[in-house]
Amino acid sequence: MDSIIRDVAVNGRYAPGMPPEHPADMPAQDLRRFRRKGRRRLVNPQSRSSFLKRFAVIGGTAALLAYAASEMYAVLALGDLTPIERVVLGLFIITFAWIALSSVASVFGFLKLVGRRFARPAPWSDEPLRKRTAMLMPTYNEDPSRIFAAIEAMARDVEALGQSHAFDWFVLADTTDPEVVLQEEAALLAARERIGGFTRVYYRRRRNNTAKKAGNVGDFCKRWASAYDHLLVLDADSLMEGRTIIELARRMEADPDAGLIQTIPTLVNGTTVMARLQQFAGRVYGPVVGTGLSWWVQKEGNFWGHNAIIRTEAFLNSAGLPELSGKPPFGGHIMSHDFVEAALIRRAGWNVIIADDLSGSYEESPPSLVDLAIRDRRWCQGNLQHLKVIGGRGLHWVSRSHILTGIMSYLASPLWLLLILSGLALTLQAHYIRPEYFKDEFQLFPSWPRIDAERALALFALTMGVLFLPKVLGLLAFFFNSRDRKAAGGFLGLILSFLFEVVVSALVAPIMMLIQTGAVTEIVLHRDAGWKPQRRDDGGLPLSDLFVRHRWHMLAGLALAWAAIADSWVLFAWLSPAILGMVFAVPISGLTGSNAVGRFVKWLGLLRIPEERQRPGIQGRMDEARPAYVEAVAATPSLVDIVADSDLLMQHLALVDRMAPRPPGRVDPVSALALAKIGEAETVEEGVSFLDAKERATLIATPRILDALAQKPLNRQVLAERTVAARSA
Repeated sequence: MDSIIRDVAVNGRYAPGMPPEHPADMPAQDLRRFRRKGRRRLVNPQSRSSFLKRFAVIGGTAALLAYAASEMYAVLALGDLTPIERVVLGLFIITFAWIALSSVASVFGFLKLVGRRFARPAPWSDEPLRKRTAMLMPTYNEDPSRIFAAIEAMARDVEALGQSHAFDWFVLADTTDPEVVLQEEAALLAARERIGGFTRVYYRRRRNNTAKKAGNVGDFCKRWASAYDHLLVLDADSLMEGRTIIELARRMEADPDAGLIQTIPTLVNGTTVMARLQQFAGRVYGPVVGTGLSWWVQKEGNFWGHNAIIRTEAFLNSAGLPELSGKPPFGGHIMSHDFVEAALIRRAGWNVIIADDLSGSYEESPPSLVDLAIRDRRWCQGNLQHLKVIGGRGLHWVSRSHILTGIMSYLASPLWLLLILSGLALTLQAHYIRPEYFKDEFQLFPSWPRIDAERALALFALTMGVLFLPKVLGLLAFFFNSRDRKAAGGFLGLILSFLFEVVVSALVAPIMMLIQTGAVTEIVLHRDAGWKPQRRDDGGLPLSDLFVRHRWHMLAGLALAWAAIADSWVLFAWLSPAILGMVFAVPISGLTGSNAVGRFVKWLGLLRIPEERQRPGIQGRMDEARPAYVEAVAATPSLVDIVADSDLLMQHLALVDRMAPRPPGRVDPVSALALAKIGEAETVEEGVSFLDAKERATLIATPRILDALAQKPLNRQVLAERTVAARSA
């Protein structure tokens, strides 16, 4: 029955969801074994990374860390180091190293950015692209109108530049909500009507979303990717200008050693204070940090999972993800797949490049602290999984540093918290515990427990300088670009936005520290995060929900305040930024996630970025296209309508992904239960009403169950038959 229905659907007048398959192997890579002799040789030996750049950044970081560590030791070691002082010293060294590397790299990023202001831009080529690229848009329960409007905007941009022949567009759905699935199909049909005359748009929804996004892309690679030279991976909130898309493909064609080229996306469309805070920081400070990273990592760059182009050959042959030993959260499928894929591609002998000079790449950010915490919980688990990856055989040491950076981005929070608590314990010890001046029976002179206060203050100033240096350099580099500076509010507007961002970030930082510490604790306790769709626009939540989510953060702030006051008001003043952020976590979270407050801050001219005043053309094209898809989604036929109408049913079946062969005796319990419930139903409407959301999602993807439901009469048919029977009686 399945094959008959599919043949009718596909070979008739209904366009299939996907092109013919081109199967290819994508073997899972072994992290425990690697043959260095089998590594690919570079076509262009000149494309190797420079040792001097690495030495400048790593050497500068080491020198800065050595100086700071010696100063901290001098602060603590006027007398003998106590156990708590040793802990403070160790934690300080780790956390200072974490911020020092980024700070030193930012200096070189600043110099490169300023130098680029006086360089001539590279000439634009109009030569037709020779190779084909698959544009991949993975989605999971997202708004279809946003996704297809973005695809139309990008496709029209590429068409305007005469390069549509080189790109096919794929929506790879892992959607589990049956209503959203039908909306995606309606939006696809609308897209084919609107842009099908000059480009190709395809759609595939997986029946089971095994291994999440990595599994979604992996399924495409094994079945269709070999028909394409490159894969350009997007996210559901991604948007890229046509010139950027074409330039990425052109660079891939020009560089036979490039395995992956990653852009640095700009955050846009923020409506809340939290989203605008992130996009201001990304737009003003981000270029310095990203350019500095690109400058020193060179050909051993990284992958951030989207807005990047990948050579299909490199991805298929070297980036198949292994399954980690053990159960989640540390074992199982790799959640944060991007860092690992970049490391594996580089291990195989391909270059991984961060294109810090390419603009026109956009994405969006979570609208609230709560949404940020939900995303971070998932990312935290994925990055801590990398503890089982970082020691993999054959990985380049820079690739390992990327993986370590990902791990430390979450471990840093509990380490900062331990440093604060250790420093507090050290202060309270000096205040309340009677010191032992003569530790040895034959000691002639007493051991005075002392701290060099003047040196401690100088070290604090150094630490703050290192912490804020990337922000200051980013602001200075931004000042050099007169067009962007004027669009962001001029000198005065930028300085006010900078001060506002620093203050609000200082209040948010201790809350995020506790959130990430909680996430790490949950993972250590082996609690799996799962996978939840991300909110894109409104970050508002009821006050009761905010109180539940932040109650422990408030209590932690009150406890810290009590401990500080127990020592002195001076200590309380030092810790007041952290205390205020924790104690007022609920109002801070509510206000920064509010659209109304966000609009007010925008009206004040704070946190403005150039893309708000001079809206990129690609965003305008997306806005123009979106109403058509909103209308198409609103007119989506119901499941009952689809089953009742043979044309709609055939149209839907043409878009259903083929089912993998089922081994004899292995029955899918959800399918079996759905079929049994439909068997007991008297009408189509009743059959649909018997099914829960998961069973309806399975029904949509299973032709034989759809056929069984289609054999049932509709309610109106039953009523008509009963009316006729009553009249004849």
